[in-house]
Amino acid sequence: MSDKKPCPTCGKPKAEKYAPFCSKRCAEVDLSRWLGGVYRIPTDEAPEGGGWPPEEDENG
Repeated sequence: MSDKKPCPTCGKPKAEKYAPFCSKRCAEVDLSRWLGGVYRIPTDEAPEGGGWPPEEDENG
């Protein structure tokens, strides 16, 4: 059975050599997006560093 899903980067038909992408360029664009933080996987864990500045106590 053949998978008819298009390239996730540009929507063109995928090329078997670069599956699931249509070209090396689209594969590299996708990798760049992952490495640049554009794509994120949701998690229940708090971000490193707490994400928010620490609250000061009454004594400042």
